[in-house]
Amino acid sequence: MLIKRADLSSHITTALRRSRIVSLLGPRQCGKTTLAKAFAKSYSKDTTYYDLENTEDLSLLKNPQTVLGSHKGLVIIDEIQRKPELFPTLRVLVDRKPLPAKFLILGSASPEIIRKSSESLAGRIEFIEMNGFTLDEVGTKKRETLWLRGGMPDSFLAKSLKDSHSWRENFIRTFIERDIPQMGFQFPSATIRRFWQMVAHVHGQTWNGSQIGSSLGVSHTTVRRYLDLLTGAFIIRQLHPWYVNLGKRLVKSPKIYFRDTGLLHQFLRINDYRELLAHPKLGFSWESFALEQVLSLYGEQDSYFWATHAGAELDLLLVRGQKHLGFEFKFSEAPEITKSMHVAIEDLKLHKLWIVYPGNKNISLDKKIDLVGIDHLNKVKF
Repeated sequence: MLIKRADLSSHITTALRRSRIVSLLGPRQCGKTTLAKAFAKSYSKDTTYYDLENTEDLSLLKNPQTVLGSHKGLVIIDEIQRKPELFPTLRVLVDRKPLPAKFLILGSASPEIIRKSSESLAGRIEFIEMNGFTLDEVGTKKRETLWLRGGMPDSFLAKSLKDSHSWRENFIRTFIERDIPQMGFQFPSATIRRFWQMVAHVHGQTWNGSQIGSSLGVSHTTVRRYLDLLTGAFIIRQLHPWYVNLGKRLVKSPKIYFRDTGLLHQFLRINDYRELLAHPKLGFSWESFALEQVLSLYGEQDSYFWATHAGAELDLLLVRGQKHLGFEFKFSEAPEITKSMHVAIEDLKLHKLWIVYPGNKNISLDKKIDLVGIDHLNKVKF
């Protein structure tokens, strides 16, 4: 089953038109390589591909300026985090006039890539983030499968639930035992797995590093490093709070979400859709699934949650210019307006608030509150 990712391909085309080098970042095995190779076929007849996990390609790049400088068209370098010393060379190559080739670099660990590339390629590089499949890409008929298995291609497209579970378990083991050491971290594998498991059980809640650190027997600063590691590898999303001086006591710690619900369900030992519907974390799972769909459609920049210590809260706030846009995520057939929503509208001066639910009706509930089925999110107008 081939799932085209037309929006991402279009984004890459636009980015290459205005930038000399484009960096496609995302979690391991989310489909970056497949997308890049498919994109290259339509972009340029002259395309050269290097995989830095391939020893032969690494050997070819012992003299990178000479080798990379000989190419025309498009040069793709996969797993760039394996050889960050290439960035100064890329700066020299993309400053040539006329420019014979542009570069598309793929990476799986954002902090190091962004830091090193920003230092070497300031003003020359554009970043594009990529995750697993989205509802817009797979179609609404596959919504339950996408929610249950997550959007990682090999998990979503597996022939059976058993195969999907097996793939996700292998992904977790490989990430802990191989990928983390390759990133330069020497954390105990068993501790990282226990931490990851604990994060699954506080998924959708505000971060409390001291509590988790106490359970693991390490300091809150150490668990913060674990959290930042998973965040930088696009496994965890830290949704930061929006707070201004409103004269109210506001929550100022980030909310923690698994970006991929398939991995969340693996740690929660949810085996099928029936178990998901009966699980205590159902609401939090739906919240993160819907959250990721909104962000995939309308962008991750300037996205926040909002909460007061008095109990008022908003699941997602998007700031788009002068407009403040609110989203609430409810796994209910008939969500109702709450007092908290009215407080959010007043305090945050919301232009509009949408309640995203699993139904298929779009209904105006109030002057500024609409009910929207998740299958119709792409029809939301700001």
